[in-house]
Amino acid sequence: MTTPPPVPPAGPPAAASYGQPPATVSMAAPAPAPQRPAIVWDIVLTLILLVGVGILALMTSYFGLFLVMASDPCGGTMQCNTDLIGLGVLAAVGLPWVVLLIAAVVAIVLLVKRRIAFWVPLVAAPLVIACWFVGAAMASAGVP
Repeated sequence: MTTPPPVPPAGPPAAASYGQPPATVSMAAPAPAPQRPAIVWDIVLTLILLVGVGILALMTSYFGLFLVMASDPCGGTMQCNTDLIGLGVLAAVGLPWVVLLIAAVVAIVLLVKRRIAFWVPLVAAPLVIACWFVGAAMASAGVP
């Protein structure tokens, strides 16, 4: 009766010499994951819409300056809350730019990640308009 040959150990084969990696282990860097292709129409449309939201923010801020006229009847005996009127004007003038800045940052991050981003300015436009109405409500609340 003969004995069967010894079974080699599981795993990679032993190195040929001390300090050398096994022959089956590859030292090459793993292949990078494929990136999504750039969507040109989305980039162009997003930039055009962001410029449109910028123009809308400029117009909203301009009309927000007219809310100062809410303090016109405050002369004489009428007691107005001028701080609230000023805060309303500040909100109507400044908040549209904050919304535009946030929208631009979110859109740029989405474009860098190569995701659809044209919806960001479409969401930002009504928010810019809503900022004016918030400022107008605050300014009119300061007048009894």
